[in-house]
Amino acid sequence: MIIILLGSPGSGKGTQSKILSARYGFVHLATGDVFRAEMQAKTPLGLKAADYVKAGRLVPDTVVTEMVAGRLDSRKDYLLDGFPRNLDQATALSRLLSPAGQTVNLAIFLSLPRQEALRRLSSRMVCVKCGEVYNAASRPPRTVGKCDACGGEVVVREDDKDATAEKRIMIFEDLTKPLVAYYKAEGVLREVDAAKSPDAVAEELSSIIESARVRS
Repeated sequence: MIIILLGSPGSGKGTQSKILSARYGFVHLATGDVFRAEMQAKTPLGLKAADYVKAGRLVPDTVVTEMVAGRLDSRKDYLLDGFPRNLDQATALSRLLSPAGQTVNLAIFLSLPRQEALRRLSSRMVCVKCGEVYNAASRPPRTVGKCDACGGEVVVREDDKDATAEKRIMIFEDLTKPLVAYYKAEGVLREVDAAKSPDAVAEELSSIIESARVRS
């Protein structure tokens, strides 16, 4: 199966991806993780991406798609998080999957009002070492400033701060409307209310996935 999780910053994509990957054995492909791995390994694609990142520019769709293509294996089930980001990447993904007779089975949109997304981002903290996500209001680390999992430093990311977060959400909304329409037309779009508790969202996602597995 190929499942795409769509959702604004703060919608819980990362949290839900971990839950679903553990529950169903999906390979979780998050573009942020792929970028970091390629750049740290100094692969040709990683070096190319690093040039854009250092210049503060978006990595081109062709580079992003090539990175994802290098991680796909037709024998495995995938949960894609952060890819596709726009309509061009969605059509590129379709072309990638076609030779193996694969298609996107589900595109699940985690719907969240802008104000709730901003509220969540303003209290979100991340471990700089392992990437574990915390929330100052609902899930703080046991020791202030230290990750429960690895002991690394827990900080508020620059792109989660108010002005930057609002800009990120606006950009996401502009890019996502065409994606939602595209996957709706493909007949694979499902929408989940991400304002619910993480456990409630996880259960609804599981129900959708299990129904899709029966059909496939």
